Amino acid sequence: MAVRWNPPGPAVVSVSRSSKHNFSKARMESVLLVEGLGVEGDAHSGTTVQHVFRKRSHPTEPNLRQVHLIHAELFDELAQDGFELHPADLGENITTRGIDLLNLPEGTLLRIGPDAVVQVTGLRNPCRQIDRFQTGLLKAVLPRDGAGKVVRKTGVMGIVLSGGMVSISDEIRVEVPAGPQSRLKCV
Repeated sequence: MAVRWNPPGPAVVSVSRSSKHNFSKARMESVLLVEGLGVEGDAHSGTTVQHVFRKRSHPTEPNLRQVHLIHAELFDELAQDGFELHPADLGENITTRGIDLLNLPEGTLLRIGPDAVVQVTGLRNPCRQIDRFQTGLLKAVLPRDGAGKVVRKTGVMGIVLSGGMVSISDEIRVEVPAGPQSRLKCV
């Protein structure tokens, strides 16, 4: 049985990166976030869009997907439905615990560790590749609510406003923007 780590507050559970556009990423002890680019050494790092499909049609779009974050609570939830998932399996760079990522408003700042700041830009929209990883997983992470609206559960995307090392067990401080707030949309 796996040991569960329950930090006292919002924290980093895992960090990962991949220099290739693989579905899953390699777990690391720490990653370096680079201002305006993303995770050093990651295939999605850059000022312009790096997502393979989007890059073909809109190569000069700004990269709003420099960092992918998923809440570890999703893995706990999916385990109850028989799925076995671990940090980095779904291609996220940072796995968190203790933050309701999906309900943060657009523009929320995540201060991670001593220096790094990630601004939340939107929701991740998973593609069919997720079913190649585990059959039925796409439906599990894209359920419908009582009104029939799709609920996207595969985390959030962000841009790096301030660089720094991010390591396992780093504290995460959440700063919600003042004034009117917008719900996250897919980016």
